[in-house]
Amino acid sequence: MASSAASSVRPPRPKKEPQALVIPKNAAEEQKLKLERLMKNPDKAVPIPEKMSEWAPRPPPEFVRDVMGSSAGAGSGEFHVYRHLRRREYQRQDYMDAMAEKQKLDAEFQKRLEKNKIAAEEQTAKRRKKRQKLKEKKLLSKKMKLEQKKQEEGSSQSQEQPSSGSEVASGTEEEDEPSFIMGR
Repeated sequence: MASSAASSVRPPRPKKEPQALVIPKNAAEEQKLKLERLMKNPDKAVPIPEKMSEWAPRPPPEFVRDVMGSSAGAGSGEFHVYRHLRRREYQRQDYMDAMAEKQKLDAEFQKRLEKNKIAAEEQTAKRRKKRQKLKEKKLLSKKMKLEQKKQEEGSSQSQEQPSSGSEVASGTEEEDEPSFIMGR
C-alpha cells in the first residue's frame, strides 16, 4: 500500500503569483481587463459569440388532442391550461403585430432613402449644369480676349511695319493660340 501511495503522489504544481482582484468601475475598464486577459495568451482561440436569433413564437400544433368543450363542470386544473393557451396566443398576436410594424417602418425607410437619393441626384445634375455653363463662359471670355489681343497686335504691326506683316502675323498666331500641352 505504501508503494501505491508513493506512486500516486504528483509533483507539486508551480505556484502562480496571486493576482490582485480588480473590480471594473465602468464598461471601458471591463473591456480593458478582457483584452488584457486575451493578450496574455495570443495563441488561444478567441470566443466570438454568434448573433442572437430573433425570438419567434412556437408554431401552433397541427392537431389539438384535448379540445375544451363548452359544457359546465370543468375541473380546477382546466383554468391553468386555458390561461397558458391564452397567454401563448396573445404573444403570437403581439409578435405578428410587431413584425408588421417593423416591415412597415422598413418600407418607409426604403422610400425615404430612394427619395433622398433622387433629390441628391437632381441637386448634383443642377450643380453639374451650372459648372458646365461657368466653364463655357470662361472659355468664351478667353476667346474674346484672345481675339481682342490679336486685333490690337495686328493694328499696331500694320502701322509700324507694313512690308513684313505676313511673316510676323503667322508667328504671333502660333504663340497666341491656347496650348493644351503647355497647360494654358
